[in-house]
Amino acid sequence: MPGDFNGPGDFNKNDEPAFAQQVAAKAARKLRAQREGDQGVWSGLGMLGAIGWSVAAPTVGGALLGGWWDRRNPGGHSWTLVLLVAGLAIGCANAWRWMSHNGGRGGRT
Repeated sequence: MPGDFNGPGDFNKNDEPAFAQQVAAKAARKLRAQREGDQGVWSGLGMLGAIGWSVAAPTVGGALLGGWWDRRNPGGHSWTLVLLVAGLAIGCANAWRWMSHNGGRGGRT
């Protein structure tokens, strides 16, 4: 059947034009998306998720590290709160840097 490809030994010369058309269509679609900067809903949600994780991960990491430090060395200061705020500041700086570098274009530079 034309168009079926089961490996290197199964290549049919008659399939070359169809394959070339498929590659050309995909390349044209990719170039058009890059040129137009098409921002779909999924692209926006992906960017929102990336920014959220860049803030949440250091915040939670700081809280966990602070809780561990408080259990090992009880004292007058709450290291959980201090490192949680430090993690939040680092996460916000990461998100700010990411947004200023990408200009809100969803990862395209």
